[in-house]
Amino acid sequence: MKIHKEGHKILISFLFILLAVNFIVYWFLPAHLLAANIISGILFLLVLQFFRNPSREIVVADDNIIYAPADGKIVVIEEAHEGEYFNDKRLQVSIFMSPTNVHVNRNPVSGTVNYFRYHPGKYLVAWHPKSSTENERTTLVIDNGEDEVLLRQIAGAMAKRIGAYVNEGDQVHQGKDFGFIKFGSRVDLFLPLDAKIEVQMGQKVRGNKTVIARL
Repeated sequence: MKIHKEGHKILISFLFILLAVNFIVYWFLPAHLLAANIISGILFLLVLQFFRNPSREIVVADDNIIYAPADGKIVVIEEAHEGEYFNDKRLQVSIFMSPTNVHVNRNPVSGTVNYFRYHPGKYLVAWHPKSSTENERTTLVIDNGEDEVLLRQIAGAMAKRIGAYVNEGDQVHQGKDFGFIKFGSRVDLFLPLDAKIEVQMGQKVRGNKTVIARL
């Protein structure tokens, strides 16, 4: 299991903090050293799993198939107005990423990045109705040559940093990493109205494995 680059500094810093705490316990509370070691090990493993980056190869590459850009649960499937880029109605599919999910975000299609913006903002809980317009977020639009697909990374109450590794004009490939949301949150997809949705409300999905829709 690979560890995502977003976790390297955090994990090293956290490890040194835990070692320092255990050293203090060793000198001043030696009777509690075993408990401190166990608690430290559990805490480190919890943080470690936030940054796991499993290999997820796409079996069938097809830019008319929209693969899940993130692991999580489907919390929104509806026709909605997208006002930042399209300024018209689109099919919105939202994936909620819990702290236990893989937090890597992957390109659902290949194509050209026509639009990318980072927006600082609040940290409302991810299911709050205003989180998609008021929270810290990024907006990414990929043109596969026939249709445009918009993705929005949204930070939540726990997620305090969004990582995105693309710029306008970049050529991206289906299934490759485009970003990371530390400690989970939400990813929105805005698709053409005639897209055929392949998931249901409450369904658990896996990045690069679950088909969200077909164009």
